[in-house]
Formats: sequence, C-alpha cells, structure tokens
Amino acid sequence: MYFEHIVEINDPTNPLAAILSPEQVWAGLMFRVHEPVAFLPGLDRCVVRQESPGRVTRELHFGSACILDTVTFKPQEWVCFESAATAEHAGGRLTIRLEQPDDEQLCLRFTYETTLSEGLEEGESIQVSEFVKSAYRASDVDTVRVIRMIATTGRPH
Repeated sequence: MYFEHIVEINDPTNPLAAILSPEQVWAGLMFRVHEPVAFLPGLDRCVVRQESPGRVTRELHFGSACILDTVTFKPQEWVCFESAATAEHAGGRLTIRLEQPDDEQLCLRFTYETTLSEGLEEGESIQVSEFVKSAYRASDVDTVRVIRMIATTGRPH
C-alpha cells in the first residue's frame, strides 16, 4: 500500500496558530526519532541500539512485541523510518519530508509504503486500506500537535 499526504504546519491565513521555524519542526522530528513514546500510542519503550550520523537503529517495544527499525535522515530535509515485516507487524517505510513552498508556508509530507494489503481480496484490501489511511492521517496530525507542544513548551505533554 502506498499513501501520501501533507500536514500544514504554518498557515498564513490562521493568525491564531503559532508560526514554527523549520529548525523547531526538525527538532521535533528528531525528538520523535529518539523519544518515540510521546508519538506512538501503545509504545512502552524504545531502545536505541546503534547511532551514527544520519542513522539510528532502534528496538520498539509494544507490550510483548518488539519491532526493529532503522531511521535514516538528512538534516533539515527528511527522515525515513523502515521496519521489516514480522508476524506482529506489516513492516514498511514512512518518510517525512520538511517542505517550505514559500517564506510563510511550512508543511510535512508523509509518505507510507507498506506490505499491509498484500494477500487480501480486493474488497478487503480497499476497506483495510481506507481504514489505515484514516489512522495514518490522524497519527500524523497528532505528530504535528506534539511537535508544536515541544516547540512552545519544551515538553511533549
């Protein structure tokens, strides 16, 4: 399954929303890499196994399930989360790109590539796909909410 959408960070037409800088948004994305519990409901803990410039390997513990993922990134541009399929997890890739179409606008482009609908009948696949896309959208809007909170208070809650 492939799914892509954009969540706007800075909306010049909304004077009530705080304007965030690309640096603040990037800091929030890096917080998601190192402290994902604040962003992923059901995640109990994260163990960073290895870290090098532009790459982090992690263990994500959801109850008894452990998912290994690799995060790669190009500072101020994009971050990519990749995990292999297991019995508990469909596996896939999420890439988040920081985009600034002009001086006032700032947004995040979320791109998902998963094995989720493989092996399902066409009708089931469409139904599962629409449900998952809706969940991804909600999660990504929540990610932006947490990034805003970190930018304005220094804390994710």
